[in-house]
Amino acid sequence: MRNIVKELRTEKEWSQANLADHLAVSRQTVNAIETGRYDPSLPLAFTISKIFGKPIEKIFFEDE
Repeated sequence: MRNIVKELRTEKEWSQANLADHLAVSRQTVNAIETGRYDPSLPLAFTISKIFGKPIEKIFFEDE
């Protein structure tokens, strides 16, 4: 699964640690999501969606 979390985070000028604080996860978790090594749980994906004000399907999408 691919995502645009890094792009959305950098648009807000947040560090991975800032985003991790907003999500109540570790910075390592944010890094793993951004690099595609970890797919977030559905509740976490909803939280990411809410923070960035975008539908989940605009942030996360299947590999082509």
